[in-house]
Amino acid sequence: MAQIIAVANQKGGVGKTTTAINLAASLAAAEQRTLLVDLDPQANASSGVGLDRETLESTTYHALLGEAKASAILCNTPLDCLQILPATADLIGAEIELVSEPDRETRLRSALQEISNDYKYIVIDCPPSLGLLTINALTAADSVLVPLQCEYYAMEGLSQLIKTIRLIQRQLNPELTLRGILLTMFDRRNNLSHQVSEEIRRHFNNRVFDTVIPRNVRLSEAPSHGLPVLLYDIASTGAAAYLSLAKEIISAGN
Repeated sequence: MAQIIAVANQKGGVGKTTTAINLAASLAAAEQRTLLVDLDPQANASSGVGLDRETLESTTYHALLGEAKASAILCNTPLDCLQILPATADLIGAEIELVSEPDRETRLRSALQEISNDYKYIVIDCPPSLGLLTINALTAADSVLVPLQCEYYAMEGLSQLIKTIRLIQRQLNPELTLRGILLTMFDRRNNLSHQVSEEIRRHFNNRVFDTVIPRNVRLSEAPSHGLPVLLYDIASTGAAAYLSLAKEIISAGN
């Protein structure tokens, strides 16, 4: 059975999709069978691994609505051990169409049951909100990874996300855990980055990953080429950081 990790933060621009893509790719590079699930209507995780969203016939939208099995919408990526359940902007409609369904919070969990034994890790890229799509991800997941940017308003919204996690634990998924907080967009030349890092580590202690994701031009460029950063420039500091994160996660699971 796969370990299912939801990458979630309702605050936009924190490196959530970058983390989902590059963590999944780094796990796959370590020869761990990995599935990336694009649950964000912006569908950047899909284009970020080289898919043409215009040519996709079935997506996570169809899986959530029960119109297609997850196994029928799987797509391959440039990495042998990485597959993706892709998305398009159609996913916006899922929140509206599912709102009156009695099992609306568990659609993703049900969809993944069919294929979860085929992978060691499933990484879910959540939208920047705490709506029904994110609730589906948290209900399906074993753990939550929270990217947090090293900027002034870093902790803004984090308390609300933690409240949501506790609510999901009480009502829908008692096994859900906080896997860790990942510091992103760290600029070692900037005193503020160091101050935010110290404050978050002091506040959350051992819930913060040792790995820190730096600000890195190659990391920013990679999505426009439809590649995870380790395939775009494996010598970059961004690639090294995500490979280090994957190593942390694999080590914690052993």
